[in-house]
Amino acid sequence: MNVLTRILPTRIGRSAIIASSTSNTYHFGADSKQSSSSIASTKRHFSKSPPSNMKFVQFRTGSGSSQRLGVLSEDGSKISDISESFSGDLIQLIKSGTSLDAIKAKLAGVNQVPIGDVSLLAPVTNPQKILCVGLNYRGHCEEQNKPIPKEPMFFSKFASTIVGPFDGVVAHKITDQIDWEVELAVVIGKEAKNVTRANAMDYVFGYTVAQDISARDWQKMRNGGQFLIGKSMDTFCPLGPAVVHKSLIKDPHNLVIKCDVNGVEKQKGNTSELVFRIDDIIERVTQSITLLPGDVILTGTPAGVGMHRSPPEFLKPGDVIDSEIESIGKIKNKVIADQ
Repeated sequence: MNVLTRILPTRIGRSAIIASSTSNTYHFGADSKQSSSSIASTKRHFSKSPPSNMKFVQFRTGSGSSQRLGVLSEDGSKISDISESFSGDLIQLIKSGTSLDAIKAKLAGVNQVPIGDVSLLAPVTNPQKILCVGLNYRGHCEEQNKPIPKEPMFFSKFASTIVGPFDGVVAHKITDQIDWEVELAVVIGKEAKNVTRANAMDYVFGYTVAQDISARDWQKMRNGGQFLIGKSMDTFCPLGPAVVHKSLIKDPHNLVIKCDVNGVEKQKGNTSELVFRIDDIIERVTQSITLLPGDVILTGTPAGVGMHRSPPEFLKPGDVIDSEIESIGKIKNKVIADQ
C-alpha cells in the first residue's frame, strides 16, 4: 500500500495527515516536531533500494533553507533528496529529458529525509503557463443550467498564484466571493506543438492536485467579465502534494475527485465526467500555443462549487479546504485574512 505522509504548516496545525492512496482513507497522527533548520541538522537515512514510485516533491528543511528536489519513499515516510544529482527544480529536471531509469539509478544510497522534518512546497513552481479549462465536467455545466460546450473554454492563471499543498489562501480585501474548485492538474513533459490526440499522452509528465480558487465577483461582474483578475489573485492556485509520474496512473480519466470545506463534502465526482479529455485538450491547445516542459493544465472542476449552491456559499478566513484526487494525493489549505 502506497502511503503519503504530509505535515501541515503551523498556521493550520502540525498534525501528520497519513493518506492512503489505495484506500483513500485519512487518519490524523500525533503532532510532529518543528522542522530542522538545514539538511545538516536533519536526521539522515540512506536508501538501500531506490523507490519505484516516481512521486516528485519540492521541499525545504527549515525556514530560510534552499528549495530542494526529492522523490517520496515507497511508504511515504521519507524523501530521497536528489538535489545533489539533479540541480534545479522539477521543471529543470523535466526539461533535461532525464529518463526515469536514470533517476532511479541515482536514488540508491542518497540521503533520505524524514518527511516530518520538512516543509513541502508546491511540486511545480514558475511554469511558463497555467492553462485552465472551464465547463469541463458535465455536472458543473448542469448546475449552471448551461449546455455541454462544443469546444473547450480556455483561460489562464498567472504562475504567481501557485502556493504549496498546505499553504494559506489569502482572502483578499477586494472580494467577498471566494470559491473552491478542485481540479486534476496535468504537468507537461516535453515541448508540444501541433500534437494529435493519438500521441498527446506522450507529452504528459505527470499529475498533481490543484485548487482553482476563484473570486466570483471579479470573474463574473467586475473587470468587464474577463476572468484574469478573478482567477489570478495571489495564492489562488494551491498545488501538490507531489507530481505523480504518469506511469503510476493507470487511467487518468477514471479517478475520484473531491473537495471538502471545514470537513463537509462539497464536491465529489470522477474524471470520467470530463467533457474534453486530456488528449483532446492537448491537441486543441497545441494547434496554436506551444506547450513547454513544466506547463500546467487545470482540467476543470466537478459540480458542487459554492457559487451555484442555494443560497450561494463563499469562503471566509478560518475555513479549511481539503482537495483530494484518487491515487494522486490530498492538499489542505486554510483561508487566511488579508494583511
